[in-house]
Amino acid sequence: MAKIRLTKTELKKKKDELKMFQRYLPTLQLKKQQLQLEVRSVQTRLAQLEAACATLEKEYEPWVAVFSEQQKARTSNGAPLLKISAIKTDTGNIAGVSIPVFQGVEFEKSQYDLFITPPWVDRALNLLERLLSARMELEVVTKQRDLLAHELRITTQRVNLFEKVKIPETIAIIRKIRIYLGDQQTAQVVRGKIAKRKVEGEER
Repeated sequence: MAKIRLTKTELKKKKDELKMFQRYLPTLQLKKQQLQLEVRSVQTRLAQLEAACATLEKEYEPWVAVFSEQQKARTSNGAPLLKISAIKTDTGNIAGVSIPVFQGVEFEKSQYDLFITPPWVDRALNLLERLLSARMELEVVTKQRDLLAHELRITTQRVNLFEKVKIPETIAIIRKIRIYLGDQQTAQVVRGKIAKRKVEGEER
């Protein structure tokens, strides 16, 4: 800790600092509460998406072997039957934190010959779309969780700094300066009385 100047100027400075800390702390505490709620909400959504992905993967499993065969997974000219053309996201703001917001996935389907393509392909492609959409949303929501959790850690550190360090430290400094200035004032009064008695004694 830096050396404390035991002056009235320093006392005013520390009082102003204390007011600022006490005014800023409730804002930080509110931000922390908001972030905690949002992190819990995002974690709930993550759990839902993970469960959905697990269910879809299990449902899709029987198709993997047949879909891995080139002639069934692709058109006659070798193009994939389904591919992601775009992942649509927007930017949201929660407690001052910019986060990606999942809006959907755009797929590109190749035209295939209905006469030579097995009838189960449509159902398998629909299932694959749902699975890929869930996985893409899972990635975006994971980024949300990471960004919010990072901001929550920083905000919690700041709250702790103000609550446990800055405010108690500043109060202790103010008290120390007040005691010192009070002692100085008392000493000055005593010196004044002694000087007055001395002068009165000399006059006699």
